[in-house]
Amino acid sequence: MPILSASDTQATMAELGGRVRAWRARRGMTRKQLAHDSGLSERFLADVETGKGNVSIHSLQAVARALHITVLELFQDAPRPALGRLHDLLERLDEHQLDQAHALLASTFGLDDEHGREQRIALIGLRGAGKSTLGAQLAAERGVPFVELDREIEREAGIGMNEILLLHGQAGFRRYERRALFRIAEEHPDGVVMTTGGSIVSERETFDLLQSRFYCVWLKASPEEHMSRVVAQGDMRPFDSTRGATNEALDDLRRILASRETLYARADAVVDTAARSVKQSFKDLERAVPAVAARPEAESTARGAAPADARPTAPTRIPKETAQ
Repeated sequence: MPILSASDTQATMAELGGRVRAWRARRGMTRKQLAHDSGLSERFLADVETGKGNVSIHSLQAVARALHITVLELFQDAPRPALGRLHDLLERLDEHQLDQAHALLASTFGLDDEHGREQRIALIGLRGAGKSTLGAQLAAERGVPFVELDREIEREAGIGMNEILLLHGQAGFRRYERRALFRIAEEHPDGVVMTTGGSIVSERETFDLLQSRFYCVWLKASPEEHMSRVVAQGDMRPFDSTRGATNEALDDLRRILASRETLYARADAVVDTAARSVKQSFKDLERAVPAVAARPEAESTARGAAPADARPTAPTRIPKETAQ
């Protein structure tokens, strides 16, 4: 497991000290009052707030109790009053209403119009939907890089997927996943095609981040086709045991698809690859994504008459309800 350097530790302590100051100011407390209520010395608190103190978990608990917050809240930004009101309102909504509220806020305040978003294509869906095959072809056709999010997560962590889960658990994996998403978006402002893991939609914060920076396309297929394609790729695990075990695996796959269907359906476009050849599915995918943006150096020549075979510059999409 990586060990924090001295500079990283110093930066962390400075950040923590700043948050203690922010919470103290929000509570309207002087350092003397905080010292009295927490049982800690003013000198110690001054060191903490300037990032110089060597803070134990016991001391943090004492500070948190005096501020009437939890220790975890010390590691979060001090809340703004308006956010508290929004949180109270959103807590009353069900999952469908939360999705509607997110879409409304994003469209109203331009949060879904991240620069270059429509040129960064993310393919979502379960394994066996054709993400890698179609993604690589689409990247080549558009003249942009092709990346696999799982490999980028490993690059971010410096270790393999199994080791990430073993050492850091699901929470650690998701942290590296979000870091990788931020980095990929920053590294490819002019376009990229990326495949994602099938479970990314189950983590609301991560999926919201994905949708804010990438144009998402759900590649869907039937459970039977998902399984047969996985086996065709050389993974015989679903069929290594008895017929009963195989049927059980297929039932599990059906349940996973059913539980995630509404989440996958939040994608910008849907391409159904069921009973379709790779060639047919690729044509559907091309129609489902926005057209390639004109390169700056080509804009001057684009002012004249466009060639007859030029693709339109406006996004061309297959609506979710009609995508095949």
